[in-house]
Amino acid sequence: MIAKSKALTKVLIALGTVILIAIAAIVTTVGLTGQSKDRKLQTQLDLGNKYLTEGQYEDAIVAFEAAISIEPKTPEAYKGLAEAYEAMGDYEAAKKALQSEKASGFFKEMYGTGAAENEKRYEHVLEEFGQAFGEKNVSMFTSAGRTEISGNHTDHNNGKVLAGSINLDCVACAAANGTDEIHIISETYNQKFTININNLKPSDKMAGTIDLTKGMLAGFQEMGYQIGGFDAYITSNVISSAGVSSSASYEMLICSMINEFFNDGKVDVVTYAHVGKYAENKYWNKGSGLLDQMACAVGGMITIDFKNPLKPAVEKIDYDFGAQDHSLIIVQTGKGHADLSEEYSSIPNEMKRVAAVFGKEFCADITEKEVIDNAEKVRKEAGDRAFLRALHFFEENKRVEKEVKALKENRFDEFLDLITESGNSSWKWLQNCYVPGSEEQGITSALALTELFIKEKGCGACRVHGGGFAGVIMAMLPNRVADEYIIYIEKAMGPGSAYRMSIRPYGAVCVDGYIA
Repeated sequence: MIAKSKALTKVLIALGTVILIAIAAIVTTVGLTGQSKDRKLQTQLDLGNKYLTEGQYEDAIVAFEAAISIEPKTPEAYKGLAEAYEAMGDYEAAKKALQSEKASGFFKEMYGTGAAENEKRYEHVLEEFGQAFGEKNVSMFTSAGRTEISGNHTDHNNGKVLAGSINLDCVACAAANGTDEIHIISETYNQKFTININNLKPSDKMAGTIDLTKGMLAGFQEMGYQIGGFDAYITSNVISSAGVSSSASYEMLICSMINEFFNDGKVDVVTYAHVGKYAENKYWNKGSGLLDQMACAVGGMITIDFKNPLKPAVEKIDYDFGAQDHSLIIVQTGKGHADLSEEYSSIPNEMKRVAAVFGKEFCADITEKEVIDNAEKVRKEAGDRAFLRALHFFEENKRVEKEVKALKENRFDEFLDLITESGNSSWKWLQNCYVPGSEEQGITSALALTELFIKEKGCGACRVHGGGFAGVIMAMLPNRVADEYIIYIEKAMGPGSAYRMSIRPYGAVCVDGYIA
C-alpha cells in the first residue's frame, strides 16, 4: 500500500489520545442515556463499521461523526474515524506518489519517450477509481503486453521460446473491500461487473471477461491460495486480437492484485502463469500454453524452457534491443482470433498426436531423429500435417537456442536471419499463416509485402506473430526505414495498423514500491 504521510500519523496520534480520554470518561456516562439515544448511536456505529468494511470511507466518516454528535464520548466512533481517515490518507498519498521524482524515473524506465503520457494514464485511473468506489486505501498495478520474438507454437508442447514484455499494458487502481464480492470497471471495454467469490461456476458460453476472471479466482483456490473481495478500475492500451496478449495481460494484472491483497506478495510469477493457463483451459475452453502469461508477468526480454512445465526455466536476457537502432513493429492484418479456436487448438493437439505414436504426451518428450527415422509410421498414424508441425517444433527449439546465443554474443545480423527462418518455418511447416480453404489471407499478404520491402532495402526480418491464422505479423527494421515501412504497409493494411514497440523491464507488478 502507499506509505502514509507524517501529517496523517500526527492526526492518528491525536485521535488515539481522544479515544483514551473517552474511554476514561465512558464509565461515568453509562446508564445516563435513554434507550432511544442508545439505539440511534448503535445504528450509526453499525453503519460506520459496515462502510469501513466495504471501503466506503467517506460514508463511514459521516456515520461516525453522526455517532459522535449523539454521544461525544464514544470511543468506537473515534476509532472508526481514525481508520477511515487513515485509509483516505493513503489515497491522497497515492496522488502525491504518482507525481514524485521516483515515479518519474519509473515511468521513463517503463515507457521511454511515452513516460509523460503514461503518467497521465495512472493519474486518470486513480481519479476514476475515487469517483467510482470512493477514496480508499488503494494500490496501483500494471501488467505488460508481450511480443513473441521466436518460438512460435512451442510452449504448449513444453518447448522453448524467446519473448519480451512490451510498453503497452493494463493499468489499474484497486483496493481490497472486505467483502465476498469483486467489483471491476474496465474503461477500455466499457464493462462493469460484479463476481461473488462463492459462486465461481463458468457460464454456459465459457467466454468473456467475467468467465476469465472467475477462472483465475478458481485457479488460485485450486492451487491453495487465498482470494477475497476487491474493487478495481482498469484501463488497457494492449491491442486486442493483435498477438500481443491482451487477455494474458489482463490475467496477470488480476493475479498481481490477488497476490498483493490476500497472499502477502508470496505468489511467484510462474504460479501466475499457471493460474492464467488454468482459467483459459477450464473457463474458456482454449488449449493455450504458458508463453503469453509468462512473458506478460516476468518482464524484460526472456527465454523460457517449458521442459518441466510446473517449473519452467526462465532466463532474463541482458540485451539492449534499442541500442541496435532497430524498431520492432507489429502490424494488424485484419480479422482476429474470435472464431478460430478449432484451428488454434489443432496445432498442440496434432503435435501431441505425434508424441503419442511413441507413447509420450508432448513433443518435448521425443526427439526429431525418432520422428524422422519413423516418418512413414508417424505420417500414417498422426497425419502429414501433424508430422510437419512436429518438425517445426524441433527446429524452432534449436532456433531459439541459436537466437539467445547470438544476442549474448552481440551478433545481431545472425539473430535477424534466424527470425526470418522462424517465419518461413511457420508459413511452410507449421502452416498457421492462413486458414485452409479461406480466401481471406491477411497475414500472408502482409508477409509478402514486407518481404518485398526487406528485399528492396536489403535489411530487416519478418514473421507471423502469435497464434496465427489471422491477426498480426512482426517486422524488425532499421530505424532509418521504419517510418517508410509504416507508411508502405498501412496503405495495404489500413491506417493505424502498424505499431512501434519497445521492451520494458517489468512485467506484472504492484507499482507502489516503485513510486513511493
